[in-house]
Amino acid sequence: MGIIFVSQTGVGFLGNILLLLCYGFISCTGRGIKHMDLILHNLLVANCLVLLSRGIPQTMAALGLKYFMDDFGCKLVFYVHRVARGASLSATSLLSGFQAITISLSSPQWMELKVKALKSVRLSIILGWPLHLFVNSIVPMYITAMSKSNNLTEKFDLGFCSGIIIVRNISLLYSMMFSIIDILHLVLMIWASGCMLIILYRHKQKVLHIHSKSLSPKCSPESRATHSILILVSTFFCFYALSSFFTFYLSLFEKPSWWLVNSSALMGSSFPCVSPFVLISRDPRVSRLWCTRGTKINDFRK
Repeated sequence: MGIIFVSQTGVGFLGNILLLLCYGFISCTGRGIKHMDLILHNLLVANCLVLLSRGIPQTMAALGLKYFMDDFGCKLVFYVHRVARGASLSATSLLSGFQAITISLSSPQWMELKVKALKSVRLSIILGWPLHLFVNSIVPMYITAMSKSNNLTEKFDLGFCSGIIIVRNISLLYSMMFSIIDILHLVLMIWASGCMLIILYRHKQKVLHIHSKSLSPKCSPESRATHSILILVSTFFCFYALSSFFTFYLSLFEKPSWWLVNSSALMGSSFPCVSPFVLISRDPRVSRLWCTRGTKINDFRK
């Protein structure tokens, strides 16, 4: 498990940092930072925080170190993880919504909405982090360091920290509050993804007669965009569903098993690890950047 957590954290962190540097270089050498790039930067930063705040402590716990963190460290790690997870979810839903508005039909109603969306992107990104900082401010109250004593009747093991058992009614209230926020983001993501698929499908049907018969459908921009949306959305929902299942199942036990705690942590960090490589494989700007850099390096060597 230690090797698995080290591999996931290292590969995911390097992938996010690499893509963040690529987008930064593209923004510096292009026409400035675009609104889509701002959302992607926010997503990549949140992914890095998720991986570091959960991957490093979980690796140390898997290697047998259980009492290496004090109360402040436990509270900080779990708080950063919850905030970064919420910011990653917000950035993903915002990315889907912005894409749906960007590729929408050029009707007067949609054009007005596009203008408003462009103006509100920066504000949405800026307000997203304070929102999750405030909502998750109650998390540190119920996280504490591991105790070396065997009296754990009021605590449950989280791998490298402990969680304080609270009254079930209060626990349900907090769970509902967090679930409502997640559900709102998921509904926005589903709506935006459905709109994009419908728009791309209608556009493909309209321009189908002008495509050459020798042109492969896989080469068309419409098909590539549709596949990118399906891959990104399906990847997110698969890992989010697994993570939610393990988190809910974990909350049912006062003393959950070692396997259950590690599986929950592994699923929670899977999307931040995989998502940058999905974006790298589907974004032609990154491919062109690497091809250009590789050509210049070969010319320099010659």
